[in-house]
Amino acid sequence: MPDEEIEKSASEPEESELLRVRRSKLAKLLDAGEKPYKPVFGKPGEVAHAAALAEQFADLEAGASSGETAMVAGRLLARREHGKATFADLKDSSGKIQLLLRHDALGEKPFQDFSELDVGDWVGASGEVVRSRRGELSLAVTAYELLSKSLRPLPEKWHGLKDKEQRYRQRYLDLIMNDEARWVLESRAGMIKEIRAFLDERGFIEVETPMLQPMAGGATARPFTTYHNALGIDLYMRVAPELYLKRLLVGGYDKVYELNRNFRNEGISPRHNPEFTMLEAYQAFVDYRYLMDFLQEMITRAIVSVRGSEQFEFAGHQINLAAPWEKITMVEGLAKYAGLQYSGIEDADRWRAAAVEHEIEAPPAAGTGWIINELYEKLVEPQLLQPTFVTDYPEEVSPLARKNPDMPGFTERFEILIAGQEIANAFSELIDPVDQRSRLESQAAKRAAGDEEAQPLDEDFLTALEYGMPPAGGIGVGIDRLTMLATGCQNIKDVIIFPHLRPQQGRSTHPGVE
Repeated sequence: MPDEEIEKSASEPEESELLRVRRSKLAKLLDAGEKPYKPVFGKPGEVAHAAALAEQFADLEAGASSGETAMVAGRLLARREHGKATFADLKDSSGKIQLLLRHDALGEKPFQDFSELDVGDWVGASGEVVRSRRGELSLAVTAYELLSKSLRPLPEKWHGLKDKEQRYRQRYLDLIMNDEARWVLESRAGMIKEIRAFLDERGFIEVETPMLQPMAGGATARPFTTYHNALGIDLYMRVAPELYLKRLLVGGYDKVYELNRNFRNEGISPRHNPEFTMLEAYQAFVDYRYLMDFLQEMITRAIVSVRGSEQFEFAGHQINLAAPWEKITMVEGLAKYAGLQYSGIEDADRWRAAAVEHEIEAPPAAGTGWIINELYEKLVEPQLLQPTFVTDYPEEVSPLARKNPDMPGFTERFEILIAGQEIANAFSELIDPVDQRSRLESQAAKRAAGDEEAQPLDEDFLTALEYGMPPAGGIGVGIDRLTMLATGCQNIKDVIIFPHLRPQQGRSTHPGVE
């Protein structure tokens, strides 16, 4: 996102005076019997968007009148007075249009009353569509009305909201003043629509699974905990929908997906927010090899829908989504990018020595698989700039994935890395209920030993597996990180409309509320 930043519009005393003046104007309107907060404007379908008018009258020449009338509504962003004429910029959800108000067309009082409106007020207007002599599409206003009185001044256009954190806290101001913020929001929405279309075209059914769960399973993460008074039980905000989506495969569905929120009670960083959006999808009768092509096509299609090309720049690096993407096992990656040319799980002593050398502190319950994964995340991930499939993750960090028969201690799992960050995770699903019980029992033992991120033993899920789950592959895609890649943003807060922030001292914990 560009560094075009926005600052507070004025010092506190100046802002207080501006608030006083605006409230005084509101009082005068009310005393005069006016209604400064209208319930509606026009009839449904009558109000035109600025972008639609720009397209409709694209061929209208400078200085010409169209002979057609229109109604528009939006926020007043600027006003320029020139004697008996006033020019104003009105912004709606699609863009801006200029209002042209003339004394002789409106009459004395309406013309003068318009000068009492403030930047930030919502206004509705009707009139003829014209193009000014300077070539700007305009509405020659014959009537207007105040729709909603603004009591706070907007930030100054050119000085802006300089404090980026304030942009996150008061995102509504960021959206008013910063077109780039609007573009990111709309790009995200368009990309999600493209992903849904991709899945719908392939026969997937979209479902919703519980956000509040009696067990926080499906991922290795620390959950948020709450209490349900009526049931008298603890509940957990879900860390992943995986175990419920697999129950649907047991129930006979062979292609399901959910695109919704997950919650993890962990740290905040440029790549992490405690509440984030995840796509999870499961397809019966396929494995992780099939999912590589599946995800490559879906991710490419989603990013190209925003970028317009398979080649683009991100954080100073040229990224190329053109096939084929590199495929490398985690152990091969450690050899290639970190010089750790060790064999598999059986080479435990050398892996542990490497962890000590690279200042990785392993908890007492950690096995070799955990250490290999930590070494990979620290030494290899940041170097994977071009799209890369990193395959065959240790079983210890993949308790829900099928074992790889050709690599003892590893699983049929991969992640997609682009620009040094994980974009997607996928694996051949573990459907053996005996093996799954053993894995979850190991996780439960770690949890009992103090590992708050280890997964609990979910008996209901294991019971479902015992009824028989078909062979399947599953994917997880972080929508926020994918949006970062697609829009060029390097902080997750830029792609989440209302990110979580530390409360400001002396203010409400709700962002933007004083």
